[in-house]
Amino acid sequence: MKKVAFIGLGHMGLPMARNLLKAGFDLKVFDLQQSAVDELAAEGAHAAKDARDAVHDAEVVISMLPASRHVEGLYLGEQGLLGYITPGSLVLECSTIAPESAKKVSKAAAERGIELLDAPVSGGTAGAAAGTLTFMIGGEVGALDKARPLLNAMGKNIFHAGLNGAGQVAKVCNNQLLAVLMLGTAEAMALGVANGLDPKILAEIMRQSSGGNWALERYNPWPGVMENAPASKGYTGGFMAELMAKDLGLAQEAALATGSSTPMGSLALSLYRLLLKQGHGQEDFSVVQKLFT
Repeated sequence: MKKVAFIGLGHMGLPMARNLLKAGFDLKVFDLQQSAVDELAAEGAHAAKDARDAVHDAEVVISMLPASRHVEGLYLGEQGLLGYITPGSLVLECSTIAPESAKKVSKAAAERGIELLDAPVSGGTAGAAAGTLTFMIGGEVGALDKARPLLNAMGKNIFHAGLNGAGQVAKVCNNQLLAVLMLGTAEAMALGVANGLDPKILAEIMRQSSGGNWALERYNPWPGVMENAPASKGYTGGFMAELMAKDLGLAQEAALATGSSTPMGSLALSLYRLLLKQGHGQEDFSVVQKLFT
């Protein structure tokens, strides 16, 4: 399965598509931002004039879009893309969306003889660029086996979470935990600095101690502690706060549907929505540091 269409070339999609190109896949790409399409075309990809053109004759279709409404809008309805994808093809839907949306789109795909996996990712823009993403897969094992060569070109860890929708459940659980960890790290960093500690020394103490976590290891929210972290680049170039708020909202929807108690997730969502109201939605999600300084 070498002929691949890739739709959605944002902060994550662009480096993911680039890794497929490097791996030798025949790639046709589309995005609403023509500059992203042109960038990959200059590297050897085929530029599509629209989404329908992208999927023409494609054996695999990969999409990476912002939210459920974008995914449903792309694939469903009389003018939806499922009507233009060749039956027998494979779709990898890598966006983070509501589990129910994933099930809805996969059901519609199956009715047209198209295999679809929900395949949200974790690892951030750095992982996308390095090809070390973690994929959380929902769907049939047979479809996953077909997808492995592509997933291996973009990621390092591939987990089969269950049937369609399960990948999305795993993703919202992961991102809820990530948000809580980032908030706790930012709060602790601010507390230590306010009491006279050097932020680099404090970060290293906590990293090597029982408070150690992913944010302290790779993504410190305090500017200047980690040279390559978004916090040291004006909170640019990472995972936008508005997308984290969206994912936290999806986690709350999942909690409501099952009667689950998620007080930490609810608080995290409230704090991220506050960030958005303060105008930080387009900045990296580690900008939560500003709530404590």
